[in-house]
Amino acid sequence: MEDPSSRTAHGGPPGQAARGGSYSGGPAAHGGPPGQAARGGSHSGGPAAHGGPPGQAARGGSHSGGPAAHGGPPGQAARGVSDSETDVTREIKTHFRVCRFIMESGVKLGMRSVPVATACELYHRFFECVSLRVYEPYLVAMSCVYLAGKVEEQHLRTRDILNVSHRYFHSGSAPLECDREFWELRDSVVQCELLILRQLDFHVSFRHPHKYLLHYLTSVKALVNRHAWTRTPVAETAWALLRDCYHGVMCIHHAPQHIAIATLYLALNSYGVEMPVGEREWWQVLCEDVTKEGINAVISDLLQLYDMEAKCV
Repeated sequence: MEDPSSRTAHGGPPGQAARGGSYSGGPAAHGGPPGQAARGGSHSGGPAAHGGPPGQAARGGSHSGGPAAHGGPPGQAARGVSDSETDVTREIKTHFRVCRFIMESGVKLGMRSVPVATACELYHRFFECVSLRVYEPYLVAMSCVYLAGKVEEQHLRTRDILNVSHRYFHSGSAPLECDREFWELRDSVVQCELLILRQLDFHVSFRHPHKYLLHYLTSVKALVNRHAWTRTPVAETAWALLRDCYHGVMCIHHAPQHIAIATLYLALNSYGVEMPVGEREWWQVLCEDVTKEGINAVISDLLQLYDMEAKCV
């Protein structure tokens, strides 16, 4: 599936993203001519973010000066609220698709699960601080993959990242030539990497749920019936659920131990695997600070991601 917002990173003239300061967001992020994003600075009401007529973006943004505030016809202010909700949904869908791009690219690049998780978390934390309207998401994703390889000591060549990304949007195409456009695109990835580092204050090392889930799986396996464990793919399901958590911001809004417990809890209940009954619940024994409400909150966020997946397909 080709996402229109990928054109700057792959289909448009490379290097355009870097024109507006540290990185101003290429035309694919805004739908207008190159450099349009830079003119707006941090202003998020550019028309091209929505592809509609000028002023449309401002209705749904944080700008409160809609038509009703200036004496326009009644009812237009309510329309601005609806537009704002649409913008939020559109951004969530974009982040979902970009994280899927990161994961699929990671598989093709032979990345381990933790570096891929780091790349997704870098991406989410970056866009927690900045607007999606200003920065081209797929270029940021490529830079996150590149940076995650360094952080997790699985170094990747920028040429490989660019070729895999190019193939992702242009299936069956030949590898990129090492021409001027290639080097400009490579420079854009490197410059965007520096921008991410500055934006996150160089805090790019994270605690992931993976090590906790591995520990919890080992403990639970020793408690349940051996035949029940071998008949059901509890471990595989828990790992798959954990991977899916990184499609959204829940990976940065919940503690890693709680995510690990919640994914294991959901996997066990999905297959009806019964745990021994004791004075405390099994999840309280494994993680003392987790609560039933916390587990339900993680599962609720995960189910919302699956609902978003259905809308994105």
